[in-house]
Amino acid sequence: MIQQAARFAAKAHEGKMRKGSEIPYIVHPLETAVIVSRMTEDPELISAALLHDVLEDTEVTFEELSELFGKRVADLVAAESEDKRKTWKERKQATIERLASASREEKLLCLADKLSNLRSTTADYLLKGEAVWLKFRMRDKKEHEWYYRGVLEQLSDLSGEPAYEEYKELLALLFGR
Repeated sequence: MIQQAARFAAKAHEGKMRKGSEIPYIVHPLETAVIVSRMTEDPELISAALLHDVLEDTEVTFEELSELFGKRVADLVAAESEDKRKTWKERKQATIERLASASREEKLLCLADKLSNLRSTTADYLLKGEAVWLKFRMRDKKEHEWYYRGVLEQLSDLSGEPAYEEYKELLALLFGR
């Protein structure tokens, strides 16, 4: 299932690049899956990590995911997907609110996704400094800090997980303590 999900995600994201870079987009779902696989051996959760952006960023439908990977995988992907019709602030607020009642599996998936994003942003920050924020539509550093700290707070029951601790360290590097 994991290899099928990796191939499916690679095809779905084919030709797309990471924001502000020439890095193929598939690197992000692959990294997210590696982070998840360090916290669980659950093949459905690892598959959901590989597929976590296909509903919001490609033409793949929930029904297609359910048919190919099962309802649990599709539900996990849907939980991690944002409604792109909303504003940036509305989407991020919805994520923070959703995490308040999310399952442990949904929280692990979210942690892996956001940690992968923070790693990428931190690497760019080390190279570009404050100019890193210019690659985002929401260019306000304080808004990004609000979001990432809000996510951290909602994931606090994962404290002690190496991924959670790394997330905290990267937040401190990007935004201070």
